[in-house]
Amino acid sequence: MSWLKSTMLDKKTEIVAFSSTAIALYGYDQGMMSLINTNEDYLKTMGIGEEDPLVGVIVSVYYLGTAVGAILASYLADRRGRKPSIFVCLATTSLGNLIMFLCGLGFTRGAMPMMFLGRIVMGLGVGGIDAVIPVYSSELNSDGGRGKALAQEFQSNIFGLNMAFAINLFITIALGKANQWSWRVPIAVMQVYPVLLLAFIYRLPETPRWFISKEKEKDAHEALVDIYGEDDAKEKFDGLKSAYKEESSKPVGYGDMISPKGAQFHPTIVTIMGQVNQALTGYGAVSVYGPQIFELLGFPVRTSEYLTLGNYVSYFFLMTFAWMYIDVVGRRILMVGGAFSISICFAFLTILGGLAANSDSFGIPNLAVSIPGTVILYAATGAFGIGWLSEPFLIPTEVFPSTARAQGAAISVVIWGFANFAVTLLTPIGFNNLNYWLFLVFAVTNLFAGLWTWLYSPETGGRSFEENQSFFEDAKDHNTWRVSKINKGEFKHMPKGEKDSEEGESTPLLGGLLGSSS
Repeated sequence: MSWLKSTMLDKKTEIVAFSSTAIALYGYDQGMMSLINTNEDYLKTMGIGEEDPLVGVIVSVYYLGTAVGAILASYLADRRGRKPSIFVCLATTSLGNLIMFLCGLGFTRGAMPMMFLGRIVMGLGVGGIDAVIPVYSSELNSDGGRGKALAQEFQSNIFGLNMAFAINLFITIALGKANQWSWRVPIAVMQVYPVLLLAFIYRLPETPRWFISKEKEKDAHEALVDIYGEDDAKEKFDGLKSAYKEESSKPVGYGDMISPKGAQFHPTIVTIMGQVNQALTGYGAVSVYGPQIFELLGFPVRTSEYLTLGNYVSYFFLMTFAWMYIDVVGRRILMVGGAFSISICFAFLTILGGLAANSDSFGIPNLAVSIPGTVILYAATGAFGIGWLSEPFLIPTEVFPSTARAQGAAISVVIWGFANFAVTLLTPIGFNNLNYWLFLVFAVTNLFAGLWTWLYSPETGGRSFEENQSFFEDAKDHNTWRVSKINKGEFKHMPKGEKDSEEGESTPLLGGLLGSSS
């Protein structure tokens, strides 16, 4: 009992639990909208049909909100601190969720504009959370634990996805698709996340690195003591101060990141392409439109919904392999292997989708196509979770100096928002016009994602922030971005052997917690 009490009161445990719960907000929205999109009362309230392109527009405008929210939250995180930025983002998410719940409640005129407003406002909050939380988490983790920490947080994202879809499904079964509470209750339940987090955030420390960047050395020392205790605080404080002194002599602005001649242009492109390639895997669409995909494989509506829930449960458990291996084999291997695996799966799904659509003509039993199609889709979903869910969000926290880390995370989420806006907007159009051929499109885009990552994305795992930044300096000297041609391909894989010491930005803050959770 005393062990449980000490664990619950441990500051490092609180930080990991808070970050994981915050990341779950994004997953909850995806699971929530999956069945709301097919609810008859929802569609009637919005004044649209199930195959109306506006169904996809309502889903996708959320991602435009996330893009703007990431920029605003990043600015606030640098000016006022990571914690105040997270607080504002949670409050904004709560407001957007409330607007969505009240949309069309007792009225229908103006319901759609109000839903658009709610989706955008909630996107502002969640986009900010997705930009700041990875930075907050990475600044409190060791070189060997950053990937594991973020992968664990994104496993909570999938927990949110499961929770939302399960609540939505069972309420829909109980009340029917024509009942307004079948879609309003899942929206209302989401309010639990931001409210609980807002009530808990006061217990968390600001990151010592941010305090040092603002020359608040006393606050930085107090934060380290709060996290680690007096004995270790002094050593960690000296290391962080030394690292910041070196970085602060090279201030970074957005111009340095987006200009081809800027010092941080190369890591910015790696960050951008990480998110573009994640969108090209097609799994933003699979998460939101899961039931429709199973229908393409020949299953009836209700069976498709059950199978979608099963896919999400499998997704959650398979994510365990992500945090088990991301800091062992590295980010590149998981991303490249994931993309090629998904590509193969989608190629098979194209064939199986065609057979399902023409099963009567070919005299093929539906289950002969649907069962292997389900197994393949489950495998593809697992491959995405292991290789692509958390990695693109991890990249900007590892390749930029601390003076540009929040801006890098913001750019990452902006691209994620625009890319997923496009995918979720075009997917229903693709279903309606391309049918099962949409699988082939995703097979090709995954090939591109895997190839680009293999050629140009360096392995950042197991290295300090300074070591990762040295890769981009060396790339200038070699006059190439090809990973295999820089320093004899050293960044194609995780570093070999153990490090002699850790200092500066290499200093582990939550490393002890992550090591003990293995």
